[in-house]
Amino acid sequence: MEKTAITDEQLEYYTNLDWTMEFGEDLDFEGKNYHYLKLKEFDEFVYCGKSKEICLQNYKKQLKLLIRVMLEFDDPIPNPGEYEED
Repeated sequence: MEKTAITDEQLEYYTNLDWTMEFGEDLDFEGKNYHYLKLKEFDEFVYCGKSKEICLQNYKKQLKLLIRVMLEFDDPIPNPGEYEED
């Protein structure tokens, strides 16, 4: 059975939804500060950068890759706001 091609429109739709963001800071292995952005709807999603602004500017590139893989494997994409509290 042939899989349906994933379109750029699909990826744009999912990446531009109102996902629940959580920001934090931590130290890397060298003791340097870094920032991270988690999307609470995706347990496996964390984007790291030198600042919160860099995380906000670049996380969608990584999110598109995650969404593409989920669609290719027919994994369910959560709806924004659907997550379990820690």
